[in-house]
Amino acid sequence: MPMSQDFKDRLFPLLPEIVEHFGTPFHIYDEKGIMDTCDRLIAAFSGNGINFQEFFAVKANPNPDIMRIFRKYDFGFDCSSAPEIFLARRIGTPPKNIMFSSNNTKEKEFVEAMGGGGCILNLDDIKLIPKVPNFPQLISFRYNPGERRSGNSIIGDPVNSKYGVAHHQIISAYKQAIKRGARKFGIHTMICSNELNYKYMVETVQMLGEVIEMISKELGIRFDFLNMGGGLGIPYKPEDEEIPIEAMAAEIRQCLDEFRNRNGYVPALFLESGRYMTGPHGVLVTTAINRKDTYKKWVGVDASMSALMRPGIYWPDGGYHHISVVGPNGEKDSSRLEVVSIVGSLCENMDQFARDRGLPPINRDDMIIMHDTGAHGHAMGFTYNGRLRPQELLLRRDSSVELIRRHETPSDHFATLSFSPRSLIPEAVQK
Repeated sequence: MPMSQDFKDRLFPLLPEIVEHFGTPFHIYDEKGIMDTCDRLIAAFSGNGINFQEFFAVKANPNPDIMRIFRKYDFGFDCSSAPEIFLARRIGTPPKNIMFSSNNTKEKEFVEAMGGGGCILNLDDIKLIPKVPNFPQLISFRYNPGERRSGNSIIGDPVNSKYGVAHHQIISAYKQAIKRGARKFGIHTMICSNELNYKYMVETVQMLGEVIEMISKELGIRFDFLNMGGGLGIPYKPEDEEIPIEAMAAEIRQCLDEFRNRNGYVPALFLESGRYMTGPHGVLVTTAINRKDTYKKWVGVDASMSALMRPGIYWPDGGYHHISVVGPNGEKDSSRLEVVSIVGSLCENMDQFARDRGLPPINRDDMIIMHDTGAHGHAMGFTYNGRLRPQELLLRRDSSVELIRRHETPSDHFATLSFSPRSLIPEAVQK
């Protein structure tokens, strides 16, 4: 959602000094906002004897300084690759708080995942079972309900989703895992993304409870946890309503109480939020460097789609990010607007942060603030055209500002290349 008034009140007065010191563009994150969200999540899911655990989705914001905020709460991390596991381990995360949820995984990654103390292994495919070299005692599978559920606009219909073990495979998956030595069990699903209808999440927990009962009846096993996945949305547009996390949590706790009444126990509840935890607590700050008038009015900025991919990847209808304009005298009045498009410098017409948006008149050197970039912003960056990824800053609770990732340089960009003269064709082939 548009950045909170508290975040704005603390950041905007500091912007001229921050920009003068660091330059633009940069993503800046709000430590206080992230911690307030952690507190709210814990309060919502506390009670009813439920063992609750959040596993932050590292892919949303893989910066160790952001991850250390979650470590203070003893949250876990949902990792989708060996490098993400490496990040979690480097900040001292214990194996029980690392979940490895990958798809199309090589055997080498399983070796890396299960080394260094291991982790919770969450398998995406029944055919991965024999590929795990040292099978753990605790195993989880990602469940895909197929036609039993509808998806949403981002992940799509579960039948057409590449993720997860199909319904008709799920009992066999646990049976094969038992043969390989598994003795403790979890189940996971994630069939939506950026979902604002909290009832959908409640229905997901109900679904997992029913699947657990089906598997338990067939195989006689109990489940240590159910992982309702992530997908909690944030309201990118000002008119959107935020997800009522307290109401959602209350109904989920009721679902689990009913499961306990039927089965005599209740599994722990895991959640793997990413966007919900950090998305609203980050902004991309850029500078207006050019105005162009052709058939439309264009404002060019010193960031490009390589710093914020969402508007381009969901082009032309989705990927909305709210925008504020800050001039020499502070935030500009939104009562007088002009219709412009905000664009970057890539050789790609999707490199547009806003299309035909009503914004306050923008002058050269005004600061353009793009809201809700705390998740899937910098993390989705790339280096097309040699446009390098920007720096990341952290606004601390005490209003100090720290550089937590420097901007990339040409040396970084060329680090994997070799400019030494050499033949591109092996001699044996030449002969």
